[in-house]
Amino acid sequence: MKFLDQVKIFIKSGDGGAGCVSFRREKYIEFGGPNGGDGGKGGSVYIEAVENLNTLIDFRYHQHFKAPRGSHGMGSDMAGPKGEDVIIKVPVGTEVLADDQETVIVDMITPGQTYMIAKGGDGGRGNAQFKSSTNQAPRYAEPGWPGHEMWVWLRLKMIADVGLIGKPNAGKSTFLSSVTRARPKIADYPFTTLHPNLGIAFVDNYEMVIADIPGLIEGAHEGVGLGDRFLKHVERCSVLLHLIDINAEDPAKEYKVIRKELELYSSKLSEKPEVVALNKIDALSDKDAEKIAKKVEKKIGKKVFLISAVARKGVFECLLELNKYITRDRLKKNKEDSKEYDEQVKKTWSPV
Repeated sequence: MKFLDQVKIFIKSGDGGAGCVSFRREKYIEFGGPNGGDGGKGGSVYIEAVENLNTLIDFRYHQHFKAPRGSHGMGSDMAGPKGEDVIIKVPVGTEVLADDQETVIVDMITPGQTYMIAKGGDGGRGNAQFKSSTNQAPRYAEPGWPGHEMWVWLRLKMIADVGLIGKPNAGKSTFLSSVTRARPKIADYPFTTLHPNLGIAFVDNYEMVIADIPGLIEGAHEGVGLGDRFLKHVERCSVLLHLIDINAEDPAKEYKVIRKELELYSSKLSEKPEVVALNKIDALSDKDAEKIAKKVEKKIGKKVFLISAVARKGVFECLLELNKYITRDRLKKNKEDSKEYDEQVKKTWSPV
């Protein structure tokens, strides 16, 4: 399945049906009054977040979504049927943006979440609605109200607990395949990963979703390499796992290059909790690896984990550290949800 994380689509809700001009015509009823029915309401367009979708590729060949108009009113006070609604299904984590690509209309982050993006036009009133004491035979009915139309952008941001960052060939895909059942492409050359991959790891009976994105290099914010367009997929993560190849010429310098790219991309992303790990320690002796780790810790001012994704050495300890931040975020979210629920109950509850 091809991966697509951004697409532009056209949306139009249905126009309302026109009201009807009609009069009652029956035998022995010489002056039948107006009985024109109202027009039906146009169909609305909804966006729904669904599980088991992880790409926007379906929208590449289907970019126009138009709801049908409401039917016109009919005689005998019969209203026209409503136009059918159109439901656009998107992956969980999709942002809907206005045509300027900056204004966020809605963020679809909950499975089953539904949002009316374009309301259908109301139907026009039939002439029966205009009957009065001074005008008992109106020959006028309203036309239907037009629907709404717009161009919007759909931008997918994956929902994961851990975001893997680092330079190309740092071992991110190997780490993902080592701790989860995901099977990303792995090879001994830069930019093997061309699109984000997701996997689920289990630590102490808790699951964590890990997102692997293509590697960053110096100048990514200017479009060098694959640029920084995939960083949006780790914006929702609780913690970042920064992998560095311990065999690099200067691991501390590589760390600082990636940190600079994060800061240039988003201050919010650069402030996220981060766990740093030196990968591929199986290529060195334990003594040499520890020596390098101490130098890196001194230069960057952070604790550094020593791991080998291939040999699964030190991986569990690294996952435990990541789980601390994930658990903290989940507890915080549960507390906020509980507080919001209590406030809603207080607003709706009233003593008997």
